[in-house]
Amino acid sequence: MPELPEVEVTRLSLVKAITGSRIESVAVGKPLRWPLGCAPGMLVGRHITGLRRRGKYLLVDMDSGLLLVHLGMSGSLRFSQYLPPPGGHDHFDLVTSRGVLRLHDPRRFGAVVYADSESDGNAVKLLRSLGMEPLSDAFLVGDFQAGVKKSRMPIKQLLLGGRLVVGVGNIYASEVLFLAGIRPTANSSRIGPGRVKKLHAAIKEVLARAVAMGGSTLRDFTNAEGANGHFQTQANVYGREGAPCHVCKTPIRLLRQGQRSSYFCPQCQRT
Repeated sequence: MPELPEVEVTRLSLVKAITGSRIESVAVGKPLRWPLGCAPGMLVGRHITGLRRRGKYLLVDMDSGLLLVHLGMSGSLRFSQYLPPPGGHDHFDLVTSRGVLRLHDPRRFGAVVYADSESDGNAVKLLRSLGMEPLSDAFLVGDFQAGVKKSRMPIKQLLLGGRLVVGVGNIYASEVLFLAGIRPTANSSRIGPGRVKKLHAAIKEVLARAVAMGGSTLRDFTNAEGANGHFQTQANVYGREGAPCHVCKTPIRLLRQGQRSSYFCPQCQRT
């Protein structure tokens, strides 16, 4: 599933190319997770004024209204002046004066939703429960510590939930917990403030590094220019069950939490 780094990488690969373009036509294929929320023809003639991100949503700002784009489990965006005709897994084409923005989504859990503004009901419903942005100045260690202290969930489940902090998906949760020396099963409320501070710093470090490396391509993620991510090639624990820890040489272990794979070093992650 594309997580925050992959969505941010997609945004960075798109923002300059698409900002300032005019929408010339819209083609909608098979139904996605949620309906578009307007007649496609209503978007024609509008100008794209910017491209932002909130959690795992891309916000396509227009001179009137915005589009909220979610990549779901298997989605990716491509943008080019020369795209072939849509295939069976291409479900949304936004044809602009600078090229075509296409959503490719084999499993169709993604979505493109129109809203008049961020206070529109469609936008509020999708964005209201999102937690702090880990790559922003608003991700304050005190607020994060307070949220961790209040929870009785296992720390990895809390990170994956997205209500405290957004975008720490499965691969990144395993990596940040390794850097902070915390086991994925640790009860959140029992983790000391010093260790939580390390976790806060690890979240920022890992996600920023993932963005710099183009995200993670575990199956079929590519950015809007068709390039793969490379973060997964330098993971400390994720996907390395049985391999020696890079720090202490102890074999990396795997456990299941809520049907998700958690990788950890039993020596380095004792908390």
